[in-house]
Amino acid sequence: MTALAHEPTEAAMPHSDLDEALWRAWQAAAETLPEGFHAEIIEGSIEVSPTGRYSHGQAANRLRRALDKFLETGEFAAYQDINVIHERKVWITDVLVAPEDAEEQVTEDGIGLKSSAVEIAVEVVSPGYDGTSRDRVRKRRSYARAGIPVYILIDDYDGEGKVTVLTSPDPRRAEYAGVIRVPYGQEVAIPEGPAKGFVIGEAITGPAREAAP
Repeated sequence: MTALAHEPTEAAMPHSDLDEALWRAWQAAAETLPEGFHAEIIEGSIEVSPTGRYSHGQAANRLRRALDKFLETGEFAAYQDINVIHERKVWITDVLVAPEDAEEQVTEDGIGLKSSAVEIAVEVVSPGYDGTSRDRVRKRRSYARAGIPVYILIDDYDGEGKVTVLTSPDPRRAEYAGVIRVPYGQEVAIPEGPAKGFVIGEAITGPAREAAP
């Protein structure tokens, strides 16, 4: 991950001007990045990340397919590789759940989906300090600020692997009040929203892994 811009002090640049500058820089970067990379705006920085490794994509695909099957009789669907837009911030979640007919929730420029349409955001945690801190800390705060109701982390790098389900976002505090955290090998059900009752277990995560030394 490479940070292309860093958050200045408020005295150096008004927040609204910073947002606009980052937005324009992100638009330019998104058009010129080499294949296999994507850019997001997270907490005052443009972050460029490579496409996930095979195991990362495998877990995300398993989850999306299972969620789509679970949701097939309702009004919601699971998506991948879509820009989520919130007040000049841009995130690309590994999997998200939003209305199946979401055209009214697409931004005017067509660049992505409004965060208000997202019921569930899922990140398969990336390796390395930058990857883990982005998904566990910066995106956790960002999704809570946006009021995304459910945030799920599938984390190979937390001990022997853990699934964390976060609910009840507090946008002012940038925190989730509800936390369910289980190790791989156990099952956890999404407790609310359109995918309430959907179970994440070994079929998606695989078995518990040997903890890194």
